[in-house]
Amino acid sequence: MPELAFSRRAALRGLGAAGLLAGLTGCGVPAAYVPESRREGRDRSESDRSVSFSNWPLYIDTDEEDESRRPTLDAFAEKTGIEVRYTEEINDNDEFFGKISPALMNHQQTGHDVVVVSDWMAARFVHLGWAQKMDRSAQANVSKYLDPQLRSPAFDEGRLHTVPWQSGITGIAYNRKALGREIKSVQDLWHPDLAGKVTLFSGLDESFSLLMQGNGADVTKWTETDFHRMCDQVESMVKKKHIRRFTGNDYTSDLSKGDVLACQAYSGDAIQLQADNPDIEFVVPEEGGELWAESLLIPNLAPRKANAEALIDFYYDPEMAALLAASVNYVCPVPAAREVLAASDDQETAELAENPLIFPDEDMRKRLVVARDISSAERSSFAKRWNGIVGL
Repeated sequence: MPELAFSRRAALRGLGAAGLLAGLTGCGVPAAYVPESRREGRDRSESDRSVSFSNWPLYIDTDEEDESRRPTLDAFAEKTGIEVRYTEEINDNDEFFGKISPALMNHQQTGHDVVVVSDWMAARFVHLGWAQKMDRSAQANVSKYLDPQLRSPAFDEGRLHTVPWQSGITGIAYNRKALGREIKSVQDLWHPDLAGKVTLFSGLDESFSLLMQGNGADVTKWTETDFHRMCDQVESMVKKKHIRRFTGNDYTSDLSKGDVLACQAYSGDAIQLQADNPDIEFVVPEEGGELWAESLLIPNLAPRKANAEALIDFYYDPEMAALLAASVNYVCPVPAAREVLAASDDQETAELAENPLIFPDEDMRKRLVVARDISSAERSSFAKRWNGIVGL
């Protein structure tokens, strides 16, 4: 389980790179957008058998005896003859965006062939025309095995420019024994017996969907009214001191120590929490939970596009997807990997196939949706409202 998984999901978003982007797109600056016809550069994949892959720290499989080795990358190199230059340089979506956006705005290479960013950030790349369309005819595994529920998010219909690396669920984690009752609904978080014992995510993109779902909003097409209704509710709870605080990666510590009894949480973290404390439960609320993804994309002018497409497709082989899922414990975007894990001779590995937080069952899937992203026109004012509440 990646120790930094929660920090990349829950960091407080400032108005640095995000504000810059909102200004560029909100004001309609034409230089920012790159049309499809100008995104591809000269592809050197045949002459340069390598690929540059940038990811988050601790977000890939490692060898148990040698943590510097990554078995799936070794397997890709052996199968294809393509060397992978793998770096763990992405620690924050906005920080990384700020690092490579000057090159993209000036129609220059970034030095990256494939990167992993959260879907709300991937939406910015897609809307700006900074992600290349992939050749699905060269990606048979993606075409065949990609989870149907993740195939066509609002920001990238048909998943033409992005492919999920791993997925996850935003729901509620709570200590059933200490609380003495079940939590089934987002509204249960506002019960008087949880006063001062609840935390929410500080990041707007990480928080809003679940809270809106708790109010009955359809988050696939939520409105400004839905947003402000949610903010009014949260602001009221902050003023009543019902919400203990807003958190980043430290929410797991609060729950483990008993400082809080219930909190917004991610499915991947819940697996680790439950291993240490069986009294911790994770629930997808009756009103629904958010199914999110962190996705692979190929930046404009990437010099080894075909090699990047081959690497992406390699991870959609169910065998490779199973190895990755067994290591990182997020929702696997390749449902067929479940059968691979179930057939394992190792009992602990085989049990992962039955874990609904890695392979959601039908009942859970009925309550999961992919939320519409916050548009560039909305972001500045919405972030200002939300960050004002977080800072109360």
